[in-house]
Amino acid sequence: MIGLRPPAVAAVAALAAHCDDLAIGAGGTLLTLCASRPGLRVDALVLSGGGTEREEEERAALAAFCPDADLRITVLKIPDGRLPAHWDEAKDAVAELRRQSDPQLVLAPWRGDAHQDHRGLAKLVPTVFRDHLALSYEIVKWDGDLAAPSVYQPLAAEIAETKVSLLQQHYPSQRAKPWYDREAFLGLARIRGIECHARYAEAFHVNKLTLDLEN
Repeated sequence: MIGLRPPAVAAVAALAAHCDDLAIGAGGTLLTLCASRPGLRVDALVLSGGGTEREEEERAALAAFCPDADLRITVLKIPDGRLPAHWDEAKDAVAELRRQSDPQLVLAPWRGDAHQDHRGLAKLVPTVFRDHLALSYEIVKWDGDLAAPSVYQPLAAEIAETKVSLLQQHYPSQRAKPWYDREAFLGLARIRGIECHARYAEAFHVNKLTLDLEN
């Protein structure tokens, strides 16, 4: 497996349409980043759930997924499933996040995601973060929209286990969903690990990537 190491990451922008998207799609990566970079700045933007129990869950969860980070969280009130009708508000929020941060890494949904909110946010990200390394995470769900990813972040076994535990601990409102369980999350991590010669991994899609082979 060929590995490319990006320049030093001091700041991350993490974007999600819903509370728990970031934890499901990139929770292990956030844990890995924050463990190796104490004081890492993480600017998180979540478009829906503001003012509800979901926001409370999200703030507690992201604090756990980003230990020792300089964490800043914004949770908006765009209705779930209605992002296309709130396009201007979503675009303004992403643009404001860009004005307030200068990340070396952007974590965001994938434009091939079947959920209209995930897909809509994914299309907004490159219009604002135009010259950034942007990794698009995947979210397992009933739609059956998982595809062949191109980038992998291997996860230590303890990181994978911690991710699953934190998902169960911090999002009680989601536990009744039939797919929201340990087997689903750890099973996908195991499959992605097989694909990159690791025990566990999270996988991402990349829209554009520039190489510098002179150095």
